[in-house]
Amino acid sequence: MKNTKYDFESVVDRHNTNSLKWDFFDDDLPMWVADMDFKVAPPIQEAILKRANHPVYGYTVVSDELFDAYINWWDSRYDLKMSRSDMAYSIGVMPSISSMIRCLTEENDEILIQSPVYHVFFYVIKDNNRKVLENQLIYENNEYRIDFDDLDEKLSRVKLMILCNPHNPVGKIWSKEDLERIGKLCKKHDVILISDEIHCDLTDPGVKYNPFEADDYVIRCLSPSKSFNIAGFQSSVVHTTNIELLARIKIQMHIDNSDSCNVFAAAAVMAAYNESEDWLDELREVLYKNKQIVREYLSEELPVVRLVECDATYLLWLDCSALNVASKVLSGFLRQNQGLFLSAGVDFGQNGDKFLRMNIACPERLLREGLDKLKAGVTALNNIKSF
Repeated sequence: MKNTKYDFESVVDRHNTNSLKWDFFDDDLPMWVADMDFKVAPPIQEAILKRANHPVYGYTVVSDELFDAYINWWDSRYDLKMSRSDMAYSIGVMPSISSMIRCLTEENDEILIQSPVYHVFFYVIKDNNRKVLENQLIYENNEYRIDFDDLDEKLSRVKLMILCNPHNPVGKIWSKEDLERIGKLCKKHDVILISDEIHCDLTDPGVKYNPFEADDYVIRCLSPSKSFNIAGFQSSVVHTTNIELLARIKIQMHIDNSDSCNVFAAAAVMAAYNESEDWLDELREVLYKNKQIVREYLSEELPVVRLVECDATYLLWLDCSALNVASKVLSGFLRQNQGLFLSAGVDFGQNGDKFLRMNIACPERLLREGLDKLKAGVTALNNIKSF
């Protein structure tokens, strides 16, 4: 890696900060939930400290400058044009999706998702008294692809599809051709598409994700929370050129009280998008290096576990099928035996069983510790099974 400007090596003690990752469960090394263990970009911390120095923390409005930060980021980085009139503010992608499920579908409707996929998609559908319909991804030759014949058939049964691009947990950037085929099928069946693009900035160096092009049936969910590790500030936007759809969404989000702005959110988002691009690009180099460390370690030290090829996110999808152990059993054993918390693949859909998800957004020392724990845990499990 070339010379670094920022500190991605120091291990920051996050205990006793009400951290979901480090304080909620009693594990030695949590590598599950999707937040990073790196120090935030300096401009973000400076902006927060500046705002904190003002002694009043009252209700906050969403300024034009905040929307401009979103607009300029996607224009300069991805050549994607957005306007203020096409956007609505929300406290988060999943609250937005929950609101959209309520205003765009009826109870007991089926909603299509592509499993294995972010586990909260399952919850948000079921918790709103809708039904999950899975277009299961095809896993062949260590990578995933879409079953378009199955997608065509199942889109005929739904009003709404939720897409994940880049895809969590398999780390796939959907190609322009894939997105065009999805779009044509959604139009054919008159289906509204929600595109969750929260991981869009976290691609391998030199690689860009493909945004879903704006169209009347497309709603895009965008946020800097994963890219800059600022999920705690709760900021996102919904973007669609369909003004009628946007109006319905705004009403529902207002009813759900999910359209307000955290007092620190504007400062964090504007500092991220306006001043921290070089930090993000260096982060992507670090994550890519970490990915290579995992690939090499598994190849040399633990070949029974295989890294699924990916080009985005800091969440690695590990093929543990050779162990012939259910992912809940394997994940539970690793926690009990080694204090290592990885996500069980079955949480992302039944076709995710025999896989684990590992968060590698951490300093190299923690990553290597996690890999050693993984190896020790698998070795211990195999020794138990051999008796």
